[in-house]
Amino acid sequence: MSAERISSLQNPRVKHLVKLRDRRHRDKSGTFLIEGYRELSRSLARDVRVQEVYFAPEWFLGQNERPLLEQAAAGGACLFELTKDAFRKCSYRDRPDGLLAVADQWETDLDQLHLGPAPLLLVCERIEKPGNLGTLLRGADAAGADAVIVCDPVTDIFNPNVVRASTGVLFSVPVVVTDRERLISFLRSRGIRTVATTPDTETLYTDTDLRGPIALLLGSEQYGLTSEWLAAADVKVRIPMAGQADSLNVAMAAMITLFEAVRQRRLP
Repeated sequence: MSAERISSLQNPRVKHLVKLRDRRHRDKSGTFLIEGYRELSRSLARDVRVQEVYFAPEWFLGQNERPLLEQAAAGGACLFELTKDAFRKCSYRDRPDGLLAVADQWETDLDQLHLGPAPLLLVCERIEKPGNLGTLLRGADAAGADAVIVCDPVTDIFNPNVVRASTGVLFSVPVVVTDRERLISFLRSRGIRTVATTPDTETLYTDTDLRGPIALLLGSEQYGLTSEWLAAADVKVRIPMAGQADSLNVAMAAMITLFEAVRQRRLP
């Protein structure tokens, strides 16, 4: 396994890796960063096109990194060994594990989505925080949702912290990015009911039939769903709040409603 060694912090490749933290550079190059053993291994398992892998043995946490590098190289990735300091400059984690890859972005259009007769979809509107979006992906994966649809996004799904917070399930859960008008038309044409989460309703989520083809709608962290989505929704539900807080973190609210849907679908 051969790899070019890079030690200079001013190396053009090092500078490019740092720039890929910025969305403009990701979109311009059509690539994004994957950092971490678990994230990289999951991307390779799902045949994500990995162009380059940068590694620093001084940061390795175990003995499995070398076989993963060989797997990446066998798939066509170019390998580059960085010094500890050079890797530290490129890494966006507090505690790196010595693996950082550059991969191709992929199409995330509604046309790429293939659904069964009774899909369970999670629709996230204008989510701002990458960590929340990554956690929503992770929860959708755990619940077995058929897809996550990111509507009118504020942060992009290829943000490094989305990849990190999702623990790499970004590569296994079908993800679509679209706008509200097109999505509403798509859902209605396929008979998929829309269930909006909002504190401004008397209907509890546990009193609502969440079986069959449905899309659970959740809005931004600060404002919730827009009035347009609330007006378009077939059903509006709320999670009862016993304390002073009137709402939950968007990722927590998604988990509660998703797993209620899973519970109902498992009933005889």
